Amino acid sequence: MSKTVLSPIISGTMNWGVWDKNLTTKEMENMIQVSIENKITTFDHADIYGSYTTEADFGKAFHASKIDREKLQLITKCGIQMIADKRPENTIKHYDYSKDYIIKSVEGSLKNLKTDYVDVFLLHRPSPLMQADEIAEAVEKLKGEGKIIDFGLSNFTSSQTELIRQKTEVSYNQVQFSATHYEPMLDGSLDYMQTHGIRPLSWNPLGTVFREDTKQTRRLKKLFSTLLEKYHLGADTLLLSWILKHPAKVIPIAGTVNVARIQSLSKAIELEMDKEDWFAIWTESMGDDVP
Repeated sequence: MSKTVLSPIISGTMNWGVWDKNLTTKEMENMIQVSIENKITTFDHADIYGSYTTEADFGKAFHASKIDREKLQLITKCGIQMIADKRPENTIKHYDYSKDYIIKSVEGSLKNLKTDYVDVFLLHRPSPLMQADEIAEAVEKLKGEGKIIDFGLSNFTSSQTELIRQKTEVSYNQVQFSATHYEPMLDGSLDYMQTHGIRPLSWNPLGTVFREDTKQTRRLKKLFSTLLEKYHLGADTLLLSWILKHPAKVIPIAGTVNVARIQSLSKAIELEMDKEDWFAIWTESMGDDVP
Protein backbone atom coordinates (compact mmCIF):
# COMPACT_ATOMS: atom_id res chain seq x y z
CA MET A 1 0.00 0.00 0.00
CA SER A 2 1.07 3.55 -0.67
CA LYS A 3 2.94 5.36 2.10
CA THR A 4 2.17 8.73 0.51
CA VAL A 5 -1.01 10.77 0.90
CA LEU A 6 -1.68 12.70 -2.32
CA SER A 7 -4.14 15.57 -2.67
CA PRO A 8 -7.62 14.65 -4.07
CA ILE A 9 -6.76 16.59 -7.24
CA ILE A 10 -3.23 16.75 -8.63
CA SER A 11 -1.67 19.67 -10.48
CA GLY A 12 -0.16 18.58 -13.82
CA THR A 13 2.93 20.57 -14.82
CA MET A 14 3.35 19.27 -18.38
CA ASN A 15 2.25 22.58 -19.93
CA TRP A 16 3.85 24.96 -17.42
CA GLY A 17 7.10 25.28 -19.35
CA VAL A 18 8.28 25.69 -22.93
CA TRP A 19 5.80 23.16 -24.30
CA ASP A 20 2.94 25.60 -23.77
CA LYS A 21 2.51 28.34 -21.14
CA ASN A 22 6.21 29.21 -20.74
CA LEU A 23 5.68 30.46 -17.19
CA THR A 24 8.41 32.55 -15.60
CA THR A 25 9.96 31.49 -12.28
CA LYS A 26 7.73 34.01 -10.48
CA GLU A 27 4.61 32.77 -12.30
CA MET A 28 5.47 29.15 -11.43
CA GLU A 29 6.02 30.14 -7.82
CA ASN A 30 2.58 31.77 -7.81
CA MET A 31 1.00 28.65 -9.37
CA ILE A 32 2.50 26.47 -6.63
CA GLN A 33 1.14 28.83 -3.94
CA VAL A 34 -2.34 29.10 -5.50
CA SER A 35 -2.58 25.33 -5.91
CA ILE A 36 -1.66 24.67 -2.29
CA GLU A 37 -4.13 27.32 -1.09
CA ASN A 38 -6.82 25.36 -2.96
CA LYS A 39 -5.89 22.00 -1.41
CA ILE A 40 -3.98 20.86 -4.49
CA THR A 41 -0.66 19.91 -2.90
CA THR A 42 0.57 17.23 -5.32
CA PHE A 43 2.47 18.16 -8.51
CA ASP A 44 2.86 15.75 -11.40
CA HIS A 45 6.10 15.86 -13.43
CA ALA A 46 8.04 13.78 -15.92
CA ASP A 47 11.67 14.12 -16.90
CA ILE A 48 10.69 14.77 -20.55
CA TYR A 49 8.31 17.69 -19.92
CA GLY A 50 9.48 20.81 -21.72
CA SER A 51 11.99 18.61 -23.58
CA TYR A 52 13.80 17.90 -20.29
CA THR A 53 13.55 21.50 -18.96
CA THR A 54 10.31 21.88 -16.93
CA GLU A 55 11.49 19.99 -13.84
CA ALA A 56 14.43 22.37 -13.42
CA ASP A 57 12.22 25.42 -14.04
CA PHE A 58 9.80 24.18 -11.36
CA GLY A 59 12.72 23.47 -9.03
CA LYS A 60 13.88 27.07 -9.24
CA ALA A 61 10.35 28.31 -8.45
CA PHE A 62 9.94 25.84 -5.58
CA HIS A 63 13.29 26.85 -4.11
CA ALA A 64 12.39 30.55 -4.41
CA SER A 65 8.99 29.97 -2.77
CA LYS A 66 10.60 28.76 0.49
CA ILE A 67 7.62 26.41 0.90
CA ASP A 68 8.25 23.59 3.37
CA ARG A 69 8.95 20.39 1.39
CA GLU A 70 6.61 18.45 3.67
CA LYS A 71 3.67 20.61 2.53
CA LEU A 72 3.68 19.25 -1.01
CA GLN A 73 4.12 15.96 -2.85
CA LEU A 74 6.12 15.49 -6.03
CA ILE A 75 5.50 12.84 -8.69
CA THR A 76 7.90 12.24 -11.56
CA LYS A 77 8.39 9.69 -14.32
CA CYS A 78 11.15 8.33 -16.50
CA GLY A 79 11.69 5.93 -19.37
CA ILE A 80 10.87 7.86 -22.53
CA GLN A 81 14.01 8.83 -24.43
CA MET A 82 13.13 11.73 -26.73
CA ILE A 83 15.10 13.41 -29.46
CA ALA A 84 15.93 16.74 -27.80
CA ASP A 85 18.75 19.28 -27.42
CA LYS A 86 19.28 17.95 -23.89
CA ARG A 87 19.69 14.40 -25.26
CA PRO A 88 21.92 14.75 -28.35
CA GLU A 89 22.80 11.05 -28.13
CA ASN A 90 19.20 10.02 -28.96
CA THR A 91 18.66 9.34 -32.67
CA ILE A 92 15.17 7.85 -32.33
CA LYS A 93 12.43 8.05 -29.72
CA HIS A 94 12.62 4.94 -27.55
CA TYR A 95 12.30 3.63 -23.98
CA ASP A 96 15.03 2.78 -21.49
CA TYR A 97 14.36 0.89 -18.26
CA SER A 98 17.84 -0.39 -17.50
CA LYS A 99 18.77 -0.26 -13.80
CA ASP A 100 21.48 2.34 -14.39
CA TYR A 101 19.20 4.59 -16.44
CA ILE A 102 16.34 4.51 -13.90
CA ILE A 103 18.71 5.43 -11.06
CA LYS A 104 20.45 8.13 -13.09
CA SER A 105 17.10 9.61 -14.18
CA VAL A 106 15.73 9.78 -10.63
CA GLU A 107 18.93 11.41 -9.38
CA GLY A 108 18.66 13.95 -12.23
CA SER A 109 15.04 14.68 -11.30
CA LEU A 110 15.98 15.21 -7.64
CA LYS A 111 18.67 17.69 -8.68
CA ASN A 112 16.28 19.50 -11.03
CA LEU A 113 13.41 19.63 -8.55
CA LYS A 114 15.76 20.74 -5.76
CA THR A 115 14.61 18.02 -3.39
CA ASP A 116 16.09 15.01 -1.60
CA TYR A 117 13.26 12.66 -2.55
CA VAL A 118 10.19 12.26 -4.76
CA ASP A 119 7.01 11.01 -3.17
CA VAL A 120 5.96 8.94 -6.18
CA PHE A 121 8.16 7.67 -9.02
CA LEU A 122 6.50 6.20 -12.14
CA LEU A 123 7.66 4.37 -15.26
CA HIS A 124 6.22 6.60 -18.00
CA ARG A 125 5.20 4.06 -20.65
CA PRO A 126 5.62 0.29 -20.94
CA SER A 127 8.49 -1.01 -23.08
CA PRO A 128 8.45 -4.41 -24.80
CA LEU A 129 12.10 -4.77 -23.73
CA MET A 130 11.66 -3.97 -20.04
CA GLN A 131 13.12 -6.50 -17.59
CA ALA A 132 10.98 -6.73 -14.45
CA ASP A 133 13.88 -8.00 -12.29
CA GLU A 134 16.12 -5.11 -13.31
CA ILE A 135 13.37 -2.55 -12.71
CA ALA A 136 12.72 -4.03 -9.25
CA GLU A 137 16.42 -3.84 -8.36
CA ALA A 138 16.53 -0.14 -9.28
CA VAL A 139 13.32 0.63 -7.38
CA GLU A 140 14.41 -1.21 -4.23
CA LYS A 141 17.79 0.58 -4.27
CA LEU A 142 16.13 4.00 -4.68
CA LYS A 143 13.63 3.25 -1.91
CA GLY A 144 16.40 2.00 0.36
CA GLU A 145 18.32 5.24 -0.15
CA GLY A 146 15.18 7.32 0.56
CA LYS A 147 15.23 8.88 -2.92
CA ILE A 148 11.72 7.64 -3.72
CA ILE A 149 8.91 6.85 -1.28
CA ASP A 150 6.37 5.08 -3.52
CA PHE A 151 6.65 3.43 -6.91
CA GLY A 152 4.14 3.08 -9.71
CA LEU A 153 3.49 2.96 -13.42
CA SER A 154 1.92 5.06 -16.14
CA ASN A 155 -0.10 3.86 -19.14
CA PHE A 156 0.45 0.19 -18.20
CA THR A 157 -2.16 -2.48 -18.94
CA SER A 158 -3.23 -4.87 -16.20
CA SER A 159 -1.00 -7.67 -17.53
CA GLN A 160 2.01 -5.34 -17.83
CA THR A 161 1.33 -4.12 -14.28
CA GLU A 162 1.16 -7.70 -13.01
CA LEU A 163 4.55 -8.43 -14.62
CA ILE A 164 6.15 -5.64 -12.57
CA ARG A 165 4.04 -6.23 -9.46
CA GLN A 166 5.37 -9.79 -9.20
CA LYS A 167 8.82 -8.30 -8.52
CA THR A 168 8.20 -5.09 -6.58
CA GLU A 169 5.27 -3.25 -4.99
CA VAL A 170 3.23 -1.09 -7.39
CA SER A 171 1.22 1.64 -5.62
CA TYR A 172 -0.03 3.74 -8.57
CA ASN A 173 -0.89 3.56 -12.27
CA GLN A 174 -1.50 6.79 -14.18
CA VAL A 175 -3.89 6.16 -17.06
CA GLN A 176 -6.07 8.16 -19.42
CA PHE A 177 -9.54 8.23 -17.90
CA SER A 178 -12.41 10.68 -18.34
CA ALA A 179 -16.09 10.85 -19.25
CA THR A 180 -15.08 10.72 -22.92
CA HIS A 181 -12.34 8.08 -22.44
CA TYR A 182 -14.01 5.64 -20.08
CA GLU A 183 -12.45 2.37 -21.35
CA PRO A 184 -10.43 1.73 -18.15
CA MET A 185 -13.68 1.09 -16.23
CA LEU A 186 -14.81 -1.44 -18.85
CA ASP A 187 -11.60 -3.25 -19.86
CA GLY A 188 -10.76 -4.46 -16.34
CA SER A 189 -8.05 -1.85 -15.63
CA LEU A 190 -9.80 -0.13 -12.71
CA ASP A 191 -11.09 -3.47 -11.38
CA TYR A 192 -7.56 -4.86 -11.39
CA MET A 193 -6.22 -1.79 -9.57
CA GLN A 194 -8.93 -2.03 -6.90
CA THR A 195 -8.19 -5.74 -6.43
CA HIS A 196 -4.48 -5.11 -5.87
CA GLY A 197 -4.63 -1.85 -3.89
CA ILE A 198 -3.19 0.23 -6.74
CA ARG A 199 -4.36 3.86 -6.81
CA PRO A 200 -5.35 5.09 -10.29
CA LEU A 201 -4.26 8.57 -11.38
CA SER A 202 -6.11 10.06 -14.35
CA TRP A 203 -4.39 12.17 -16.99
CA ASN A 204 -6.51 14.32 -19.31
CA PRO A 205 -9.47 14.04 -16.88
CA LEU A 206 -11.58 16.56 -18.81
CA GLY A 207 -11.31 14.40 -21.93
CA THR A 208 -12.24 15.97 -25.26
CA VAL A 209 -15.22 18.03 -24.02
CA PHE A 210 -13.43 21.36 -24.46
CA ARG A 211 -11.04 20.26 -27.21
CA GLU A 212 -13.20 18.75 -29.92
CA ASP A 213 -16.52 19.52 -31.56
CA THR A 214 -18.08 16.10 -32.14
CA LYS A 215 -21.51 14.53 -31.68
CA GLN A 216 -20.24 13.15 -28.38
CA THR A 217 -19.01 16.49 -27.00
CA ARG A 218 -22.14 18.30 -28.24
CA ARG A 219 -24.35 15.83 -26.39
CA LEU A 220 -22.32 16.29 -23.22
CA LYS A 221 -22.31 20.09 -23.43
CA LYS A 222 -26.10 20.07 -23.80
CA LEU A 223 -26.41 17.90 -20.69
CA PHE A 224 -23.96 20.09 -18.74
CA SER A 225 -26.06 23.16 -19.50
CA THR A 226 -28.91 21.55 -17.54
CA LEU A 227 -26.66 20.16 -14.78
CA LEU A 228 -25.17 23.64 -14.34
CA GLU A 229 -28.59 24.87 -13.18
CA LYS A 230 -28.78 22.05 -10.65
CA TYR A 231 -25.27 22.11 -9.20
CA HIS A 232 -24.22 25.72 -9.99
CA LEU A 233 -20.81 24.42 -11.07
CA GLY A 234 -19.04 24.48 -14.43
CA ALA A 235 -18.64 21.51 -16.76
CA ASP A 236 -14.95 21.15 -15.83
CA THR A 237 -15.80 20.74 -12.13
CA LEU A 238 -18.59 18.27 -12.94
CA LEU A 239 -16.24 16.23 -15.12
CA LEU A 240 -13.81 15.87 -12.23
CA SER A 241 -16.65 15.00 -9.86
CA TRP A 242 -17.69 12.25 -12.29
CA ILE A 243 -14.20 10.73 -12.02
CA LEU A 244 -14.04 11.13 -8.24
CA LYS A 245 -17.29 9.16 -7.78
CA HIS A 246 -15.76 5.94 -9.14
CA PRO A 247 -15.04 3.44 -6.31
CA ALA A 248 -11.46 2.91 -7.53
CA LYS A 249 -10.73 6.31 -5.90
CA VAL A 250 -9.22 7.79 -9.05
CA ILE A 251 -7.21 10.99 -8.56
CA PRO A 252 -7.54 13.40 -11.52
CA ILE A 253 -4.54 15.39 -12.76
CA ALA A 254 -5.61 18.88 -13.81
CA GLY A 255 -3.29 20.79 -16.12
CA THR A 256 -4.88 24.22 -15.91
CA VAL A 257 -2.89 27.32 -14.94
CA ASN A 258 -6.03 29.48 -14.77
CA VAL A 259 -6.43 30.65 -11.16
CA ALA A 260 -10.24 30.92 -11.33
CA ARG A 261 -10.46 27.42 -12.77
CA ILE A 262 -8.15 26.02 -10.07
CA GLN A 263 -10.42 27.54 -7.44
CA SER A 264 -13.51 26.01 -9.06
CA LEU A 265 -11.93 22.57 -9.54
CA SER A 266 -11.37 22.17 -5.83
CA LYS A 267 -15.17 22.28 -5.42
CA ALA A 268 -15.37 18.91 -7.18
CA ILE A 269 -13.88 17.33 -4.05
CA GLU A 270 -16.91 18.31 -1.93
CA LEU A 271 -19.58 17.64 -4.55
CA GLU A 272 -21.54 14.41 -4.19
CA MET A 273 -22.98 13.91 -7.68
CA ASP A 274 -26.32 12.11 -7.85
CA LYS A 275 -26.07 8.58 -9.21
CA GLU A 276 -28.53 9.25 -12.04
CA ASP A 277 -26.57 12.31 -13.13
CA TRP A 278 -23.39 10.20 -13.16
CA PHE A 279 -25.11 7.70 -15.45
CA ALA A 280 -26.56 10.52 -17.56
CA ILE A 281 -23.01 11.77 -18.29
CA TRP A 282 -21.85 8.28 -19.24
CA THR A 283 -24.98 7.75 -21.38
CA GLU A 284 -24.46 10.97 -23.33
CA SER A 285 -20.80 10.10 -23.81
CA MET A 286 -21.69 6.69 -25.24
CA GLY A 287 -24.61 8.04 -27.25
CA ASP A 288 -26.73 5.15 -25.99
CA ASP A 289 -28.35 3.80 -22.86
CA VAL A 290 -26.29 1.58 -20.58
CA PRO A 291 -26.56 -2.11 -21.56
